[in-house]
Amino acid sequence: MTDSMNVIKVAIADDHKIFRKGVILSLRPYTNIKFVQEAENGQELIDGLASSEPDVILMDLRMPQKDGIETTKVVAKQYPNIHIIALTMYEDERFVSHMMEIGANGYLLKSADPSEIKKAIVEVATKGYYLNNFVNRILLKKSHSRTKVIPNLNTEVTLTDRERDVVKYICMEFTAQEIAQKLDVSPRTVEAIKDRLMERFGAKNTAGLVFFAVKNNLID
Repeated sequence: MTDSMNVIKVAIADDHKIFRKGVILSLRPYTNIKFVQEAENGQELIDGLASSEPDVILMDLRMPQKDGIETTKVVAKQYPNIHIIALTMYEDERFVSHMMEIGANGYLLKSADPSEIKKAIVEVATKGYYLNNFVNRILLKKSHSRTKVIPNLNTEVTLTDRERDVVKYICMEFTAQEIAQKLDVSPRTVEAIKDRLMERFGAKNTAGLVFFAVKNNLID
């Protein structure tokens, strides 16, 4: 029996009702996931967030009234503790890059298996981000591109040894507690370093920090 304290509350925004219902039905076997809101457009989603209080949103990109990109911007600003996973048909790397930069915590194609959707939900809820092979390939391609764009800051990025270690372990998906043990510091110190780097690099969340680090070759 699943402990109610571990249940992840999920909202889904997609203008195709059949797809929404299909996702909800396919994830029903996972008792640690509970859908608390459905919306057919971004505005309807935003209007219901205060009452539904989801931990994670599955966000389509193309929707009427307010699309997934604009909705992600609003949610990232107004509800920074809610994690967003883009769930879309768009494979274009420009959409992946932009969504991660504006505050999404993960990016999935609608062809993804229910098991991967479940994995992404759990990982963004517990670790702050989910990067699958599809997204990683785009990040690696970006990191070798001659036309790198560094958001908000100078073209030369320098890190202290401690900052570099924290970023490296975050990218390796270690928790703040695990990183603290490896570096022999307190978890609060790790969180402070992470928060400082996010502010410095203009990252809205942990996923944005990982995206920035990989894109700008901050880790080996």
